Amino acid sequence: MSLVNVHVHHKTSRHSEGKKWSAKCKCIVVLSNMKQKCLRVAINATGKSASEEPRQWCIFTTCPVYDLDNNVAFIGMYQTMTKTAAITVQRKDFPSNSFYVVVVVKTEDEACGGPLRFYPLRPDELIDAGNRSKTLDVVVSPAISSDVYVMGMLFCLGIFLSFYLLTFLVACVENKRSVDRPTVVYRKPGVTPVSPYEYGSFVDNASTLSSEAITDSIASDANYGYMERSLESVAGRSRQESLSSIEEDDYDTLADIDSDKNIVRTKKYLCVSDLARKDKRVLSKKYQIYFWNIATIGVFYALPVIQLVITYQTVVNVTGNQDICYYNFLCAHPLGNLSAFNNILSNLGYVMLGLLFLLIVLQRDVIHSRALDRNDLNALECGIPKHFGLFYAMGTALMMEGLLSACYHVCPNYTNFQFDTSFMYMIAGLCVLKLYQKRHPDINASAYTAYACLAAVIFFSVLGVVFGKGNMVFWIVFSVLHILATMLLSTQLYYMGRWRLDSGILRRIVYVIYTDCIRQCSGPMYIDRMVLLVMGNIVNWSLAAYGLLKTPNDFASYLLAIAICNLLLYFAFYIIMKLRSGERIQCMAMVCILFTAVVWGFALFFFFQGLSTWQKTPAESREHNRDCIVLSFFDDHDIWHFLSSIAMFGSFLVLLTMDDDLDNVQRDKIFVF
Repeated sequence: MSLVNVHVHHKTSRHSEGKKWSAKCKCIVVLSNMKQKCLRVAINATGKSASEEPRQWCIFTTCPVYDLDNNVAFIGMYQTMTKTAAITVQRKDFPSNSFYVVVVVKTEDEACGGPLRFYPLRPDELIDAGNRSKTLDVVVSPAISSDVYVMGMLFCLGIFLSFYLLTFLVACVENKRSVDRPTVVYRKPGVTPVSPYEYGSFVDNASTLSSEAITDSIASDANYGYMERSLESVAGRSRQESLSSIEEDDYDTLADIDSDKNIVRTKKYLCVSDLARKDKRVLSKKYQIYFWNIATIGVFYALPVIQLVITYQTVVNVTGNQDICYYNFLCAHPLGNLSAFNNILSNLGYVMLGLLFLLIVLQRDVIHSRALDRNDLNALECGIPKHFGLFYAMGTALMMEGLLSACYHVCPNYTNFQFDTSFMYMIAGLCVLKLYQKRHPDINASAYTAYACLAAVIFFSVLGVVFGKGNMVFWIVFSVLHILATMLLSTQLYYMGRWRLDSGILRRIVYVIYTDCIRQCSGPMYIDRMVLLVMGNIVNWSLAAYGLLKTPNDFASYLLAIAICNLLLYFAFYIIMKLRSGERIQCMAMVCILFTAVVWGFALFFFFQGLSTWQKTPAESREHNRDCIVLSFFDDHDIWHFLSSIAMFGSFLVLLTMDDDLDNVQRDKIFVF
């Protein structure tokens, strides 16, 4: 290690004719007998008013050396600084084995985020800008060796491969238990077996089923939805597989079906069997579209993003301008043309754990399909209806989040941050949809509607990045639309989709207010739903008011906070209602919940360390830079990547396993909430 101390004492002044004076210093570093491929050059400023005077420093490869404020950026690598700065220098960029370190004092603090001083125009009068004494410590030290790179890669792979091993062991244990568990299969002679694709569905000759459903609907009001029927009586009902088209519209356009929907869905107490009446093939086809659509979206979204960040990295390498990207320069390890390889590598967990989740879902899908093929009554008539399309979409979204987060960290800045958050919106939205689908499989949103709404969210995210800073008109429009969307969604959820948005909506609203609030004061018919929606409206109206009053600069994070708050609120409501309904959470699901909560806590701790921020100038952002904390290779934000990917994986497992306790419970005994 070589240490070069440069002491600078200067006085800046201005003349009325506009002459500018700036102090400058330079030193030459000669590389001799150095085996390292990289060096780290760090500059620390100490002394009187060290934070007030910004500087711009530059590294040169050859003479001539440009050392003036107006030409210092012509050649080499340069960046602005206030208190501290660092650059990793690669030997391949300096074939002469030497380089200059030049420090130039800027004439105005504004260049690094300071205030622009006012100098009155007085002819022939010299304005004293004050004395500032600075001591610069220029430290040139060897960067990490290739062995540290290898250790970092192995560490990253080892962490996430251990989850593959743990999953394999758990799968072996579960498989052994399933072999020992007896299977109930209906094989009664003379009776047509239950079709594995028509639990509770409408078929051509099932008029008795329709009347029975209405009878059950009436009976459920008296006994809170409990039906005293055995599995044999359920399985003994004769059904034939429909030979007609299995498109969902074939059911929704029948005249008698519409009236039956009103009878079933407007009951005071609903059971899962009431909302799981459509043909399984219809719903499987409907929910598989989620997976194929998000895979297509991911490809078309990622390709231009990759091209753009490669262009950003190329511009940084060619121009040498280190102010374009907001790295943690004290822990940015280059590899090839990448300036911060460690920040990219740490996103590997999202991809690997997303793939692992897809494999887990595939295993469950195969097991469930085999159970349906052998007419297993538990698979046919018990538990939450199993549709895996949304789970496949969630796993794919997690993998895409890893890819796009890696793209963002190629050159992190304000305009690129939308790449890091786009699939976070997707993940939050898909998780909410999956929670709702569990108890409402027949009336959950289609993939086209869901992705159209998410596209609108991403569209507003882009508008917020471009126009959101200090633009009150934008915030007023967004807040109004946010509140209107909240009210429309609340109405949709409360009435289970049995309402219409047409020209008569205002008349019906006035009528309901008159009959239920003025003529007679009656409480809400669906109390549980009303409690959830009131809490949701309070949260969303509060967030809208906060955005309107504070107008935060980071609109993408604000929008993500709205999505996460709504997801957490619905998840808490689901857990509370599940326990309130007498259901229980199995050991595996409880372990996942506790583990995920702990990991999320640690992850958020590292996230809020704030190693850099593009809400400030590049020079001010470097004041937050810190050294690596793990293996001299990963910083706090890399640990956030590790822990958050594990926490997201655990959150997905919670959604996958939280209703396993209902696998042997008839659907007409499982409450809807």
